[in-house]
Amino acid sequence: MSGRLQWMLETSARLLRLLSLLQSRRDWSGADLADRLAVTTRTVRNDIERLRSLGYHIDSSTGRTGGYRLGAGAATPPLLLDDEEAVAVAVGLRAAAAGSVSGLEDPALRALIKLEQTLPPRLRRRVDALRSATVSAAGGGPTVEASLLTALAAATRDHERISFDYKDRRRRAEPHRLVYTGRRWYLLAWDVDRADWRTFRADLVVLHPPTGPRFAPREPPGGDAVAHVLRGVASTAWRFPARIRLHAPIAEVTARLASTAGLLTPTGDATCELETGADKLMDLAGFLGSIGFGFTVLDPPELRDLLRDLAARYQAAVIQAVP
Repeated sequence: MSGRLQWMLETSARLLRLLSLLQSRRDWSGADLADRLAVTTRTVRNDIERLRSLGYHIDSSTGRTGGYRLGAGAATPPLLLDDEEAVAVAVGLRAAAAGSVSGLEDPALRALIKLEQTLPPRLRRRVDALRSATVSAAGGGPTVEASLLTALAAATRDHERISFDYKDRRRRAEPHRLVYTGRRWYLLAWDVDRADWRTFRADLVVLHPPTGPRFAPREPPGGDAVAHVLRGVASTAWRFPARIRLHAPIAEVTARLASTAGLLTPTGDATCELETGADKLMDLAGFLGSIGFGFTVLDPPELRDLLRDLAARYQAAVIQAVP
């Protein structure tokens, strides 16, 4: 190997290492980077300029507290991903291409094609194997515009009050979290006019720009945004909300059921309560019969009547089959 080629390989490897360090921490001094890379601070400065020429925006400052910080640039530079990160991004893009966010399908598919073209054969085979072995059982919930989700997310991050129309009524709210249940997107927010927490379906929100003013964030009910939204969804989103006592420890049930099945609450060492629901009672009956735990229906009464009728029919079927 020629000396020039060896130098180029060492420089490229060092640039990747430098970029990885800049991504791992917000601020770095030149001396710290030089120490980590086992080079001089002059070499660090030269490498920083090389990264800038590749499209990375790197801020620098001088003085005693001077150093370097990786910022967001106008250009999209090449990504630095390890094997597991590359596979995770590919899988995430494939899910987004068939997901519940309107407008992301085509961009996600284009990004996936570009990424897969850059993957080495060993990683491409892993992504292909996962794709061919996986099918989606996601429900057909309503889609949400990507621009709306990003606007709501930005207002949540920046603690900015929002104004929007919701079911033909104007609302003012302090957004706290976006929650995806696997079927719908929800916004958990503090309703300013009602002075209380409210859960809004994101696909029904018509946002009015601009956002603001800023607000001090509040603690969500019970300290858990997801649990609060799931409890509200179980009671309002379904035609038949249900409360079921499961005769099994909550740890065992949690390991068996998906988080989107409903809200679980421990009620004892060997029991827990599930708040869930469905638009059809028969769907609820089928779900409860498939989970593999004993259960008691607390609500609704119509579900108890249906299970009683099903039990009689099943028992009659068994008796008729006996010689």
